[in-house]
Amino acid sequence: MAAALRLRCQTKAGLKSLEGLEPNSTIADLVLAISKATAIPSARLKIKVGFPPKAIDTTDIHRSLTDLQVRSGDKITVDEETSISGGDSPSQPQARVGAAEADRLLQQQLATGLKGVLQRKVVPADNSCLFTSIHAVMTDGSISLESAGELRQLIAGVVSSDPETYSEGYLGRPNQDYVMWIMNTDSWGGGIEVAILSNYYETEIAVVDCQSARIDRFGEDKNFPKRVFLLYDGVHYDPLVLEAPDGSGAILELRFSSTDDTVMLQAMDIAREAQSSGQFTNMAEFALRCLVCRAPFKGQSEAQQHALKTGHDRYGEYRP
Repeated sequence: MAAALRLRCQTKAGLKSLEGLEPNSTIADLVLAISKATAIPSARLKIKVGFPPKAIDTTDIHRSLTDLQVRSGDKITVDEETSISGGDSPSQPQARVGAAEADRLLQQQLATGLKGVLQRKVVPADNSCLFTSIHAVMTDGSISLESAGELRQLIAGVVSSDPETYSEGYLGRPNQDYVMWIMNTDSWGGGIEVAILSNYYETEIAVVDCQSARIDRFGEDKNFPKRVFLLYDGVHYDPLVLEAPDGSGAILELRFSSTDDTVMLQAMDIAREAQSSGQFTNMAEFALRCLVCRAPFKGQSEAQQHALKTGHDRYGEYRP
């Protein structure tokens, strides 16, 4: 994972810190971060970087900060455009159009065709939330608790049939031990299982991480035509679905074009909101219990050390 950039922006009101930006963040991400930090509408932002300060072209909102040669420690100068009409140079209207486009995408939560809004659909926290969530977005959005067992069986079959690919080095345990482990209803799914199901369904699975406000895209390199979204809070997975804007909860869409950046931006907006409001579980502080010997632990590290010493590999949430 790329290291976070340490950036500050200078405004008439003083210095403001910018959070959640990485080298691969885009101009759209930068515009949103500055707008949130300064309370200046995106369409009115005038952004300069470097020394002496040089205006950046915000027309291409997908351009990365690395391309702009923005580095940790840089100070960004921000002014508010008091008028969005007129201008002293031909380049100014073009930059304002880019900022306005970022504002349209990021601040108004634009959905595909303005049909609806991306929303979290909560599934039960029963150690099988990942499988229930993936089944929901791959079918009609309904929550089927029986589907978890079916997907566990599917994964076990894929792994056992290809011990060369799914070796002990890849799985972190012998192939057949993993097969028995994943079939246990107390075992939590994670990155390995998401990758297997992405290949099986030939669909990119974008996992939106609330704690880091990043999106991990499984199957991104396979050029799958469709993409689905899961929200991950550090422990629990829920599907993200496009719902009707009238509050009825009617699901309009579950699988999106893998080239649809507007939905991706909505998903990132949800992650940032969850991060800023603390809606995630810090696994370093999370209470776990060994389901074999019932010993309690604080955080993943303690549980992992216990697993190495005892061979116990079944853990669940613990509320002391």
